Amino acid sequence: MDDKILGWLDSQQEAMVDFLVSIVNIDSNSYDKPGIDRCGDAISAFFRANGMPVETISLPEHGDILRVETSGGPGGRPILILGHRDTVFPTGDASRRPFTIRDGRAYGPGVADMKAGLVVNCFVLAAFTRFGGAPAPLVGLVTGDEEIGSPASRPHIEAEARAALAVFNAESARANGDFVVARRGCLFIEIVVEGRSAHSGVNFDEGRSAVEALARKISALYGLTRRDDLVTVNVGQISGGQSVNTVAARASARVDLRYYEAADRARLLGEVQHIVETCDAPGTSARFEIFGEFPPMNETPASRALADLYCRSAAQVGFGTRGALTAGAADSSFTAAVGAPTLCGLGPVGGRYHSDDEYMELASFVPRAKALALTIARLDAKTLSETAP
Repeated sequence: MDDKILGWLDSQQEAMVDFLVSIVNIDSNSYDKPGIDRCGDAISAFFRANGMPVETISLPEHGDILRVETSGGPGGRPILILGHRDTVFPTGDASRRPFTIRDGRAYGPGVADMKAGLVVNCFVLAAFTRFGGAPAPLVGLVTGDEEIGSPASRPHIEAEARAALAVFNAESARANGDFVVARRGCLFIEIVVEGRSAHSGVNFDEGRSAVEALARKISALYGLTRRDDLVTVNVGQISGGQSVNTVAARASARVDLRYYEAADRARLLGEVQHIVETCDAPGTSARFEIFGEFPPMNETPASRALADLYCRSAAQVGFGTRGALTAGAADSSFTAAVGAPTLCGLGPVGGRYHSDDEYMELASFVPRAKALALTIARLDAKTLSETAP
């Protein structure tokens, strides 16, 4: 059965690229529900054309979740294959810079993060549906809000992961070919500062500038960065004020705070709270809230066993790779946090994520699909249970 699956995937390079073109050229910004759902329609059509009925989990404000399931061997616990179709790119980018190929690399909005990985997932699921050979039922989940912390999808992801034997997430492989065994945690924090407006010329002393207070807080927040401890702070968005000649009555900032050790979370939040409460301009007040979060993804004996199996599978299909820690966050952090053995970064090789130069290495498309398929085919509960302490 392995030979049939691998042989079929070997013949699918052109079809995989064609499918990738179709979904990259659909805008699917995380806040563009109609666009995300149009992208979902294309993916649903692929599933149905390959014999997989699609369950749509409707979400009122975010992209709907797609769920498919294939039959498998006697193993009772399913294997979860995970991916997201939302991107960080604004609506209109797909028309401004549609899918292109240059020097063996594919470009376009979300081509690596993570539409190429979704294509890998789709074709691997199609291969097992076509030929059988899965050691347990396979569940494919396609979400639409990962780039903003999966606020609506997280409970569904966690519920699937709690029931799963193992989880494979096809975020892009790193630019050097590594896959991902560990990730940093991430907190998305919004800080809001209130002051008092006044004419900046006539009544300057009556004003209490929220912008000034926010600027002081931002400077202090950047001081929390400790690269040696894998702690970084980025203030990605700021807003405030009503006109250049008005003392600003309100200002806000959105902050990305990343860390690796789970114990750092409480300490860092305490430091943020101290900054919010103390680094003020006189007469202003401030508050903060967490509006999105990914826990750290840490290695376990079971995930190391999965990583070993994936490395052996990759070697068999012709490439070398290794598991790595990456600075980014992903839905795989949720699955690992609820105890499911998890690997991530199993999609094609890519780089320069979240930029106009984001790319995917076309030559890695089929090999990465084959390595994932072979890993799934050779997975059994004993491999993971033998790692238990």
